Amino acid sequence: MDDNLIKRLIATIKCGTCGESYHEDHVEIIKQNEGVWLLKVFCTDCQVKSLVAAVIKKEKKPEAVSDLSRAEITKFKYLDEVGEDDVLDMHRFLNEFDGDFADLFHEK
Repeated sequence: MDDNLIKRLIATIKCGTCGESYHEDHVEIIKQNEGVWLLKVFCTDCQVKSLVAAVIKKEKKPEAVSDLSRAEITKFKYLDEVGEDDVLDMHRFLNEFDGDFADLFHEK
């Protein structure tokens, strides 16, 4: 498994002392053996150094994490991807939008 991926995964956990997230550049891999990783992490917020032992198995496919319901996932699964033109259209709209939602959603 890629070292950078492990560092990104560890950066998603919170410091046990202050609750802030770790930064990838403050995660050091000490040792890896058969899916067990030993890492040293440093919290830049509270200055605490910690050891983390992580068991990471390659065989298991990770489950996607989403706040969408199954119905929403099914609904959006077959829609076209958001393209460059869509982003530009939204950018133009937001630049010109005056903040009047009542007018925006008013039926004409």
